[in-house]
Amino acid sequence: MTNSDLDAVVAAVRERIDPDEEERRALADAAAELESRVHDALADLPVDADVLQVGSTARGTWLSGDRDIDLFVRFPEDLTREELQEYGLAVGHAVLPDGHEEYAEHPYVKGDYDGFDVDLVPCYDVPTAPDIRSAVDRTPFHNAYLTERLDDDLAADVRVFKRFLKGIGAYGSDLRTEGFSGYLAELLILEYGGFEPLLRAAADWNPQVEFDPEDHGTRTFSDPLVVIDPTDPERNVAAVCSAENVARLQHYARSLLADPREDLFFLPDPPALDADGVRAHLERRGTTPVAIVFDAPDLVDDQLYPQLRKSLDGVADGLDRRGFDVFRTETFAADDAVLFVELSVAERPAVERHDGPPVHVRQHAEGFYGAYADGEDHYGPFLDGDRYVVERDREFTSATAFLTSESLFDVALGKHVESTLREDGYEVLVADEVAALADTFGSELGRYFDPRP
Repeated sequence: MTNSDLDAVVAAVRERIDPDEEERRALADAAAELESRVHDALADLPVDADVLQVGSTARGTWLSGDRDIDLFVRFPEDLTREELQEYGLAVGHAVLPDGHEEYAEHPYVKGDYDGFDVDLVPCYDVPTAPDIRSAVDRTPFHNAYLTERLDDDLAADVRVFKRFLKGIGAYGSDLRTEGFSGYLAELLILEYGGFEPLLRAAADWNPQVEFDPEDHGTRTFSDPLVVIDPTDPERNVAAVCSAENVARLQHYARSLLADPREDLFFLPDPPALDADGVRAHLERRGTTPVAIVFDAPDLVDDQLYPQLRKSLDGVADGLDRRGFDVFRTETFAADDAVLFVELSVAERPAVERHDGPPVHVRQHAEGFYGAYADGEDHYGPFLDGDRYVVERDREFTSATAFLTSESLFDVALGKHVESTLREDGYEVLVADEVAALADTFGSELGRYFDPRP
């Protein structure tokens, strides 16, 4: 592979993703009109405040087709939280009269203007990022830091890197994706000075990988990728990024460097499966899937998915400890939520072996022997080598019996997941019955049975 091969691919990708002059002009015009409306709305309030465009469209790192305009209204830091919300929403509704309220750490207004998706977010005008009173207060500092350092060439490489991350499925800092945020992508391009140097470095990363652009970090982190926020010495910008997505970037960086090709930037998802497709995979694999299906708790994804993953881990651990060997797991959600566990072993004998201590460990050995010596519901105690053993009745001989019992609630479940299962009930699908999930989750099952790095 020569540099020219990769350069040619990057040039072709840029032809597809760089906003053209007309698109840039339309966005600039819309942003200017919106800022003018904000100033008019602020004139009616008893406070001094200003407005700042932030995000990728403010820094020239947005991709063609992106239609997001993020406007932050900075209010004096001596306002109460209630006043911030009141004034912020008043400005938001004045600027976007058809908009609606959404909630991050505090409410903001989201709406449409001239075909653009607009977020109008109130924040505090604090002197430094460590002085923040709400999480969104950092964003203007991020914007200022990057605007000072990203020239046109670096901004172009950020766009290419973002498209690459999207293509390989590693873009997005939401807790469903656990990938790379736009801000993190920009910082990594700055750190390495471009897309190709970043690829070559990532191909050889040996996590934990740590960067501190301003050499001011005051905390240690255990995450696989650590990028200390240049505006906040106590924050890891990459905290959300999972080990799997760090590894995914490494895999595809090596693949692109070894064989530069445009398709890695636009990888399609595997085809969705229908019920027959699911059954065909199960017949080939010879495994037994079980799925707990229930009404998805009414939570935003960033609250829901951590609870689903915690619950999935708890269920998988409960099955493993009872001898039902877990092969692979996944969770997905729409109106329903699914905890999907594929088992190598779904049924077990009526008895299980229980090893006691070696006979020479007298106190423990005598206690074990005494506990089982007089019972009739087990075999033993007997000697196997130098230790006592009993064979006792197994509590659950099938995975289904465990999943439909009260013992399910002994495993670690997410708070809202547990309450939903208890109060609203759930369904357990076993073996071919999981094919019914294809009607709603055909795409997710397609990705599950056709996994890629």
